[in-house]
Amino acid sequence: MRWILLVACVAMLPGVLRLNAQTAGVLGDWSNPTGSVIHIGHCGGQVCLWVIALSKQAKTSTDTYNPNPSLRNRALCGLRIGSGFMLHDADHATDGTLYDPKTGKTYHGMITAEGASLELRGYIGVPLFGRSQTWTRPAGPVKACATAPFG
Repeated sequence: MRWILLVACVAMLPGVLRLNAQTAGVLGDWSNPTGSVIHIGHCGGQVCLWVIALSKQAKTSTDTYNPNPSLRNRALCGLRIGSGFMLHDADHATDGTLYDPKTGKTYHGMITAEGASLELRGYIGVPLFGRSQTWTRPAGPVKACATAPFG
């Protein structure tokens, strides 16, 4: 009986490793420094970012700082905050735009993944004149909000 259990465990190992390999790169779920979770995935032939879970510390659940007053009551959860990124390889996406709901401003952006860390850089004009933020993979399962397109 133990022999069968050992063989079954060894047979499942490639599937577990493949699962880990599938979560590598920029795609998937990421926690930002405030604790909100953002899903990075395909949208057409490009890559986009959506808020799928808000941090408990979020000051608001609506797009309060949007420059368009008619959009200030829309929910942050489910909001697409990045679009137009081109995936150059599994770990690099560039040429997109990032919307910062904390300020209501939109920036050019680039994304680089390295292991369980993701560097998101927003900038105006050229990347030299920008700011980076490091995101990490969520520690466990993510409870997505009801309005999230992914979860």
